[in-house]
Amino acid sequence: MASICFRVIRSHPFFLYPSALFVRKNGAFFCTMENVQAATTTLKDQQLERTFSHRTQTKLVEKTSQEYETIVGIETHVQLSTLTKAFCSCPYFYGSQPNTHVCPICMGLPGALPGLNSKVIEFAVKVGLALNCSLSMNSKFDRKQYFYPDLPKGYQISQFDVPIASGGFIELDLPIEYGGGHRKFGITRVHMEEDAGKLLHSGTESYSQVDLNRAGVPLLEIVSEPDIRSGVEAAEYAAEMQRLVRYLGVSNGNMQEGSLRCDVNVSVRPIGQSEFGTKVEIKNLNSFSAMNRAIDFEISRQVDLHSQGQADQIIQETRLWEEGSQRTVSMRKKEGLSDYRYFPEPDLPEVILCKEFVDNISASLPELPEMKRRRYEKMGLSMQDVLFLANDKNVADFFDAAVGKSADVKLAANWIMGDIAAYLNNEKLSINEIKLTPQELAELISSIKGGTISGKIGKEILFELISKGGTVKALIKEKDLVQIMDPAEIEKMVDKVLAENPKQLQQYRGGKTKLQGYFAGQVMKESKESPCVSCLPYARRVELWDMVASIAIIGSVLLNFLSKFGGCKSSSSL
Repeated sequence: MASICFRVIRSHPFFLYPSALFVRKNGAFFCTMENVQAATTTLKDQQLERTFSHRTQTKLVEKTSQEYETIVGIETHVQLSTLTKAFCSCPYFYGSQPNTHVCPICMGLPGALPGLNSKVIEFAVKVGLALNCSLSMNSKFDRKQYFYPDLPKGYQISQFDVPIASGGFIELDLPIEYGGGHRKFGITRVHMEEDAGKLLHSGTESYSQVDLNRAGVPLLEIVSEPDIRSGVEAAEYAAEMQRLVRYLGVSNGNMQEGSLRCDVNVSVRPIGQSEFGTKVEIKNLNSFSAMNRAIDFEISRQVDLHSQGQADQIIQETRLWEEGSQRTVSMRKKEGLSDYRYFPEPDLPEVILCKEFVDNISASLPELPEMKRRRYEKMGLSMQDVLFLANDKNVADFFDAAVGKSADVKLAANWIMGDIAAYLNNEKLSINEIKLTPQELAELISSIKGGTISGKIGKEILFELISKGGTVKALIKEKDLVQIMDPAEIEKMVDKVLAENPKQLQQYRGGKTKLQGYFAGQVMKESKESPCVSCLPYARRVELWDMVASIAIIGSVLLNFLSKFGGCKSSSSL
């Protein structure tokens, strides 16, 4: 039966898709496509899009806030990290050779019946609860009918009128560089469905290859309310959704792998108008920054059409974001609900949840990003610190573990956000891949605060711990890095330096006060370390803060000894 269908498509492709032609080559099916983009983008659209410059777009976006209101809604598709697909026992591994993880069920062969993976339900309930949704204790699956070359059955198993979760919300904090502030966005629904396959486009040939490895992989589609008002808010919403699924452990959320994909619906309307404008869907958004830029472009395009009295030229369609040209281009006319011809999936039973199942999942939920940010705020951290630490669950767990070992909260945050983050960025590593442990970071901070070592030596020890591991105490002992804390020892070194540099001492007494830096450097060289300021008397410590940072540690002792030699003509300036 399947081979008959493919023969018909091969002979008469216009029955299903006028611009597509299937051919067989070396035993595999290929789909040749005319330039769909060129066929669907009107000449008028092309001419209009070419007129947009960055300056024009910026002006139109500014005009939007004064005369028009932007309405943005996002459909987020989250690929679940289950061991097998949604309705069969095939595994899925990103990057596998094409068509190596397929079976009659996910290929849609006649007579093959689906069997629901229970882990999909568990993950869906987790996400629904985390998004503050109401759960449907009885839900069902439906068939969503549409044709596309990578959809082998000709329909997608999804949920339509009875999703597993609905009516929730998500809260987030905008970064300070975008104005800051707290936002709350509504969640319309969360429903389960299966993924389609993937087309592998050739840059030089006239055909595309079909890889069905991804067909049948479980997805959650999360639909937002139209509460988002800018590209920045949309990008931050998507980033928070990525954080959420990673915290829950239901998906790796990697956009570059297609594990998290966002389709954005954008419309504009004159301020004061209650009806929504015609929405346009944007696809092919593979980063949060691309989402921001695509929305800003689409806003400017629609505002320009409104301003020219051509609002009727805005049609409900799907547009692609072109990263190279930094613009959206028409892809195809958007299907309506009637086009999908939904009806209940006859091969799958209802999904019935029991209270005990839901309660167990609710009790197992981790501390979510929003809860963690609020807790960090109460610990006295700045919003910049809060957003950085809570952004990555592994980083947050490392910080919490260090604080749990009695590390100073602010100092732990500073070390993680500073030297440790810089190392991770340079080496392209995650915090779980380094050999430094939270306990040793706490010990390092304690050793610096207690005066055992200086901050400079602390950095050297830190990088040793990150790359090779070990303990702070062992490294201090092994490298003889204990800081000089005895004032008498410091004074002996100052005496020795002054005795060995009579010429410089005479110049200092003659008024060349800059030589105090020279003497300080010699003392530091003699000690092979920056002596500890905390061991000096209070009066001398007060004097230290008036000196250059690089010589502050030994400055007061040095000046005290220089005064024994009669001071200098400019001593009052010290």
